[in-house]
Amino acid sequence: MLTQAMIMLLVGVIAGLIGSILGLGGGILITPALTLMGVDIKYAIAASIIAVIATSSGSSIAFLKDDVLNLRVAMFLEIFTTVGALIGALLTGYFNGVVLYFLFGALLIFQAWNMWNKLRAKNYEKIEVNHDDLAEKLQLNGSYYDKNTKKYVSYSLKNVPGGAAVMFGAGIASGLLGIGSGAFKVMAMDGVMKMPLKPSTSTSNLMMGVTAAASAVIYFFSGMIQPVIAVPIALGIIVGSSIGARLMQHLPAKLIRQIFIPFVLLMALQLILKGLGIG
Repeated sequence: MLTQAMIMLLVGVIAGLIGSILGLGGGILITPALTLMGVDIKYAIAASIIAVIATSSGSSIAFLKDDVLNLRVAMFLEIFTTVGALIGALLTGYFNGVVLYFLFGALLIFQAWNMWNKLRAKNYEKIEVNHDDLAEKLQLNGSYYDKNTKKYVSYSLKNVPGGAAVMFGAGIASGLLGIGSGAFKVMAMDGVMKMPLKPSTSTSNLMMGVTAAASAVIYFFSGMIQPVIAVPIALGIIVGSSIGARLMQHLPAKLIRQIFIPFVLLMALQLILKGLGIG
């Protein structure tokens, strides 16, 4: 049992480190890792929900302290994610899950392709100057200090309704399919609203904790959260996410995109395989 707890602690550190850097929450690593260790899938999923909350808690403190995440954007977009998740939960059983798995898998592939095109562009690090009346009215524009380039970066957002629509769809996906939506959150901010990648991933970390907290209550009262599994995972996650949050700010945006793409493709593959009935 001690050996298993140490392994879970190590898995938590790695998942928290990667999850905080990419804004994906760490659940993408926790569930398959625990199932490979022989943990029942129900308990593995419940532990991954705790992992998302722990990642959000550990990394958001550092991101808030360094003023990297955009709190106004997080609170604004969280409205659409929450509403979408509630609608998705209510519509469970009315939609063909197979079609939805393929749909959201295709969206993630598109996100990976879009990021790859950004990497190939000569001016991929150039911050776009946008003038969006709605973004200015809602005071969603922001700035942060990039510790890699040692410069202050000011950015302005655009296509706020488009980003809100993606977040609404991400919420529906979470409610209908029971999947994490960190990749969709980054897609909404980085791909649609043109927020730089570092504030996008840090803001995504904060938002995922809010979303996962509601699900954790259900898992807790259903008895699926096992302390012997969740506690070492959560402790490792908090350590790893705290380190990852500080490390991310010193990494080049290009490297973060290079790490992000294979993880998004892995998530897309998981969804498509589920659609094909392969566990």
